[in-house]
Amino acid sequence: MRPQDIIILLKLISSEGRGMSNKDMAQELQISASEFCESLERCREAKLIDNSKRFVNTLALEEFLVHGIKYVFPITPQAKVRGIPTFITAPFLKDKIAQGSDCYVWKSSKGKIREEEVKPLYKTVPEAVLRDPKLYELLVLTDMFRMERVREVEIAKEELSKKLAEYNA
Repeated sequence: MRPQDIIILLKLISSEGRGMSNKDMAQELQISASEFCESLERCREAKLIDNSKRFVNTLALEEFLVHGIKYVFPITPQAKVRGIPTFITAPFLKDKIAQGSDCYVWKSSKGKIREEEVKPLYKTVPEAVLRDPKLYELLVLTDMFRMERVREVEIAKEELSKKLAEYNA
């Protein structure tokens, strides 16, 4: 697995129902068409997507995100930078988690806050999430699993289950 594989799976979920082609999704993610296709094949081999490479196996993806991503793509906070909020700093989590001193961002010149930087799964994440609010939420939840703090992981599990249920509906 490569980090962009997770991004692509989450993009398939976030764009469900919008009729986007693989080419359009690749452009939005700023990933080459060939890398996009290679990623889909890796995901098919890992049984995270069906043989048609259009439908995400949400049970397998959820299991991987909850239990495996923290080992494959861990997070290490770094120096303070301007960026886009992630982890518990994300606006859509304000009502679910008391905001503390643990604030993190993905580095971006378009960001409005300055906090500790965490590296996104893939370099184009900060740009991609500005165009796709659903993808943003899915990637924030993914970061919560990568950070592996018990309280936040429980909230992320609940939120991810809701979002995946919408995709499966």
